[in-house]
Amino acid sequence: MEQEFYQGLAHRVRNIAEKADPFTRRRLLDLAKRYDAKGGQTSRPAAAERPLPTPRTTPPASIFSGPGEA
Repeated sequence: MEQEFYQGLAHRVRNIAEKADPFTRRRLLDLAKRYDAKGGQTSRPAAAERPLPTPRTTPPASIFSGPGEA
């Protein structure tokens, strides 16, 4: 019974993750993996999704162009 409960939670969380932004999707999929582990199920293969772009270390040049504000 408990296994079915956690499997149901994992399924619902994955459905929500399909509609979420990339950051939230990653967190929800991690949560679903934890629910699978609690339910005694092996983790599913990750859905095919693009990796997040690497964060910028400097702001884009367009911020610095044009008249400045003091």
